[in-house]
Amino acid sequence: MERGIQGDYIPSTTMPERFLTFVPPPPSEVMSCLGDLEKFLHDQLCRTPVLIKAALSHVQFETIHPFLDGNGRLGRLLITFLLCAEGALSEPLLYLSLYFKTHRQLYYELLQQVRIKGDWEAWLVFFLEGVMVTSEQASSTARRLLSMFEKDRQKIETLGRGANSTLRVHNLMRKKPLFSITYAKTELRLTVPTITSALKNLESLGIVKEVTGRSRDRLFVYAEYINILNEGI
Repeated sequence: MERGIQGDYIPSTTMPERFLTFVPPPPSEVMSCLGDLEKFLHDQLCRTPVLIKAALSHVQFETIHPFLDGNGRLGRLLITFLLCAEGALSEPLLYLSLYFKTHRQLYYELLQQVRIKGDWEAWLVFFLEGVMVTSEQASSTARRLLSMFEKDRQKIETLGRGANSTLRVHNLMRKKPLFSITYAKTELRLTVPTITSALKNLESLGIVKEVTGRSRDRLFVYAEYINILNEGI
């Protein structure tokens, strides 16, 4: 783990040192740094609590910076994948990207303080607060979605004769809020006219919208579902 930290500041022959904020390890050291990180992820030499491991691993990956592009995205995904692999999450539902973006300046400052001063404690406090805030937001969003599903189900049940097939399409939309008639036909094994009729019912209730404006290969979206998921982005 130490190689990644030691590789932060490397003298540059092309830029004055005062302008450098962060320099990753040289290419010759990247594989060794990743090897150390891999050992840490697999609890060698000792086991680390999963949230602490996720926090430390993220810093180390961002410090090693092994790729020309996409290190930030991969480093954030590493958190979620690790929590799933360790059994802390049953599904990859916790993403800290929005929290890091909302507190971007502090995020970068804390990463740099780890590299410069070894201030892991401040980073851990920030990270764990992010987990708490994001978890509460995810829980709130889930409750809102479940409430919306129930209200929409009640609307559909007032349709009478067409309610059954429309409910089946609605249940599919809960799993895939953006879909085509062809996809619904394959998944539900209903005829195209039946699905088209169900979609007309859903459109009349304000639940679904067609988003392409085409007469063929149309796509439909569970509008309010997407709106709730997009809040804050």
